[in-house]
Amino acid sequence: MKAIIVPTDFSAISDNAVKYASDMALAMGSHLLLLNVYQLPISFSEVPLVTISLDEIRKISEQKLAELKKNLETITGGKLKIYTESKMGEVAEEISKLCKILDPFAVTMGTRGTTGAGRFFLGSNTLSVVSKVGVPVFVIPPGVRFKPFKRIGLATDLRDVVASTPVAKIRSIVQFFNAELHVLNVDYKRKHFTASTPEETMNMDTLLAGLNPIYDFIENKDISEGLDGFTEKHDLDLLITLPKKHSVLERFFEKSTTRELIHETHIPVMCLHRVVAEPEMAKTRHS
Repeated sequence: MKAIIVPTDFSAISDNAVKYASDMALAMGSHLLLLNVYQLPISFSEVPLVTISLDEIRKISEQKLAELKKNLETITGGKLKIYTESKMGEVAEEISKLCKILDPFAVTMGTRGTTGAGRFFLGSNTLSVVSKVGVPVFVIPPGVRFKPFKRIGLATDLRDVVASTPVAKIRSIVQFFNAELHVLNVDYKRKHFTASTPEETMNMDTLLAGLNPIYDFIENKDISEGLDGFTEKHDLDLLITLPKKHSVLERFFEKSTTRELIHETHIPVMCLHRVVAEPEMAKTRHS
């Protein structure tokens, strides 16, 4: 199985994402690449200040990565292959470069402020990575621990599904864990129902042939609220989203300003981009 890239800034949020990724890597037979991207400090003062040198920053980055790797090796009993990479630059750009070179299975990142499935506030780095890289991006809320996926939700607007659904990646993760797949479509009083909706539903069913998907049509004015309620009620372990535009993705994940959000999410989100042609991964089932 390919690598899982985990960018870290050594914060509690990213540490949680690292732990999640390491457990997922063990379950899937992957290896881990811990990545720290640092930048040159910029002084905005007119008075010259003594700042840390670039060489010192690099050494600190490498030292912290080595400590993190050693800690993970201890926790996993040496069963997990772990590599480290320290880079200077912009987070999304460096991750994008690595993805082009390594073609990893996924990138796993933490997020801040969990309030409602799919409605956590994504940091600018996470949003940028989701919009720039072509591999799956797992977004992990604080405190969430990895567990094998038994029930997976696939959120779709049932539009242009043949061109916009990366079916091989979806099939791979569902089959590996032998998970129950729910295809989720949120609408309200058939506002988004069109003449092509029945055909698009059949197209989706054809794409997902053999996975025995369960179709759930959720009646709600708000997409995030509808998904939130369903994922909590049915105890889903993973929600797959198919962002087609950055603006749509940003709107989907932003925190609501019109109502108080009560429930904290306990579900990771896997963001998949439209892929024109992709090789289907081995259909290995989780033992």
